[in-house]
Amino acid sequence: MRHLLLCLPISLALAGCHASLAPLPAWQASEGRAHAQLGQIVDLTTGQVLAPEQLVQRLADAPRVLVGEKHDNPDHHALQLWLLRALESRRPQGSLLLEMLQPEQQALVDGLKAPLPADLPKALAWQDGWDWSLYGPIVRHALAQPYPLLAANLLPGEMRDAYRHPVSPPGERSNAPAVLDELREQVRAGHCNLLPESQLPAMLAVQQLRDRRIAERLLAAPQPALLFAGSYHVRKDLGVPLHLADLGAKGQSLVVLLAEVGEEVEPGEADFAWYTAALPEQDYCAQLRRGH
Repeated sequence: MRHLLLCLPISLALAGCHASLAPLPAWQASEGRAHAQLGQIVDLTTGQVLAPEQLVQRLADAPRVLVGEKHDNPDHHALQLWLLRALESRRPQGSLLLEMLQPEQQALVDGLKAPLPADLPKALAWQDGWDWSLYGPIVRHALAQPYPLLAANLLPGEMRDAYRHPVSPPGERSNAPAVLDELREQVRAGHCNLLPESQLPAMLAVQQLRDRRIAERLLAAPQPALLFAGSYHVRKDLGVPLHLADLGAKGQSLVVLLAEVGEEVEPGEADFAWYTAALPEQDYCAQLRRGH
């Protein structure tokens, strides 16, 4: 009688017999919950506001999807996990790549067997700079799936070498003067305008090499590949997509930026913007300034 389990309604047939998606997670951050922008998903090419199901449908056929996050916003990680599960329900997932994993951790990831150890962060040599309470649910879910979880960062030694001997990877798009100028401004702002000018070339080279490595890992990963990384890494006008183009990537790479309400994501920066609740404003530079 299994043949009776057919998608008889036309609406279901047109949807490809997909099961309905799970409800979205509740907002965790405290700011902007009354903001008109909250929860909106904007197609930055057309300006159309999309339902979550429409976003998933548009992403499902892309060989590469890059999702940019604010590292300390819990809503961004909750939506990443939701999106990962939603895409899994639409097609077989090829791989998940994380900026937060370094190459020396790959063997630890690959060596894990079910049941997972109680102290999973220790087993993975998880880096303290990435809040496990935010990333743990994503990592645990991915490790229980048949597709690989892949590192997408540089080795620490590679970062040190790039800092000591700064050389940016070749490529016309990733080395366009406007791109380099904007990246320098990012580096300055990211270091609270306290970084000596002499260190800018080194920091810029590290940024460029990290983006190039992420692009290389995406191209080598089983498709469809999904990347979670910081927002600036995935931006179409500055980051990994430029390196993918310089490497001759074939097929579509779609970028989703998770942004806090009140921020403005420009059309050239991503394909889609998803606006979330915001964290309280903090002066991240105050402590650094006190130290100078």
